[in-house]
Amino acid sequence: MKPRPNHREYLRILRRLSPEDRLRKAFELSDLSRELFLHGLRKRFPDRSEAEVRDIARERIEKCRKRSS
Repeated sequence: MKPRPNHREYLRILRRLSPEDRLRKAFELSDLSRELFLHGLRKRFPDRSEAEVRDIARERIEKCRKRSS
């Protein structure tokens, strides 16, 4: 496992957040994950339109959901 020298400090800071701030942080991380996923698809399929990239993303997410059921 990769060393994470600041992990304890990160957890300490998260524990001090209010429930509302923790939820806000979770939404921010979710948004960031989605944007990184779409960015990767755009780089992998540069010739596809934005609508096509979003369709590819939907298909892949649905495929993951079916696998976990």
